[in-house]
Amino acid sequence: MEGGPGNYYLATAHPFERQPPLSGEVRCDVVVVGGGFTGTAAALAAAEAGASVVLLEAETIGFGASGRNGGQLIPGLRWSASHLKREFGLERARAVHDVALQAVERVKARVAKHGIACDLKPGHLEAAWKPAHFAEIRREADTLVRDFGRTGLEVVERADMARHVGTDAYHGGLFDAEGGHFHPLNYVLGLAAAAQRVGVVLHEGSRARRITQNGAVRVETAGGTVVAEQAILATDAWTGDLKPRLGRFTVPLMNYNVATAPLGDLAQTILPSDAAVADSRFVLNYFRLSADKRLIFGGGERYRTTPPRDIGGFVRPYMEGLFPDLSGVAIDHGWGGVVSVTANRLPHLGRDGAILFAHGFSGHGALLTTLAGELCAEQLHRSSRGFDLLAGLPHRPFPGGRLLARPLATLGLLYYAMKDRL
Repeated sequence: MEGGPGNYYLATAHPFERQPPLSGEVRCDVVVVGGGFTGTAAALAAAEAGASVVLLEAETIGFGASGRNGGQLIPGLRWSASHLKREFGLERARAVHDVALQAVERVKARVAKHGIACDLKPGHLEAAWKPAHFAEIRREADTLVRDFGRTGLEVVERADMARHVGTDAYHGGLFDAEGGHFHPLNYVLGLAAAAQRVGVVLHEGSRARRITQNGAVRVETAGGTVVAEQAILATDAWTGDLKPRLGRFTVPLMNYNVATAPLGDLAQTILPSDAAVADSRFVLNYFRLSADKRLIFGGGERYRTTPPRDIGGFVRPYMEGLFPDLSGVAIDHGWGGVVSVTANRLPHLGRDGAILFAHGFSGHGALLTTLAGELCAEQLHRSSRGFDLLAGLPHRPFPGGRLLARPLATLGLLYYAMKDRL
């Protein structure tokens, strides 16, 4: 069995003192539920604005998708600029795009301000799996530059792809200098440490069992209760456990990654520019180099929430299919996590009385979550145009309620996976 030691990020995480579970009743201005990217960013921003803040995490900081994802920083939304323009008109599309793009600078600013050592590196490449995909990429680049004022983009012809990636499987791509990659668990631990320094009280091992509001918001755990004026729900795939109505807007999908043994000189052959890469398929492969020159690779499709018995063996065929030079290379780590996906692949933000929520980042969470958390914090004490724009994105619940939503969504995903193959 490959990848036995589990999560590479956990094995290389910076020390972080465990925080005690909630005990008894405490009062504060803002309670944040969830200790991932969104929750820690929200707690930090709210405390910086002067609020007293308590954050509750069911497990440990970064335990969920924030500490398990591919570490890819992909600017923008899952909708292309062309799609935004077609659906909303140019003016609104520009406004939504500009807000989403703020996520890049917000993450960079947090890393710089708090000295977060998370191996932040520049550059992201979208790689075209089919010739038709490259034609779409070229049109998208034209739209981004002409109508949205984007800079830092380079359309990469197929003959030039070797500057970025050591495979001939792709038909060209789009390099985005604003994108990049990082060590996600060390980033979220850095946010949590910064939040503590400005007075946020963290409680790990404090799963929220119930959230109610009647004037004040009350969040109950096994060990105690937090009473607050307002709350931010940052629980992503677990939002439905506390708010079943909101849970209907997302379905959980499993995400699997492996980390090879250090590749040494071979790393330069695989990824010469050290950019993160994600391909254009619906069920995509995505990969990057770690600071110690391992290939971190995510790929394959699986629609059950139980992980495969051998994650390394599950992912290896996808990795070796792209990079035959890696045939037989040791896979030292293999791990998985749950991400939540909305029906239209756009993040779902909003307000329910005194409770703000953000979830359903649909594969773009490494950047958008910091933005979403900070926008929620801004919305607590004043109207935030950025929050209003993202909260105004169109959404509909998955059909079928809790029993049928996941099977119906799986059928849709299988359809798109078949289109990839054909």
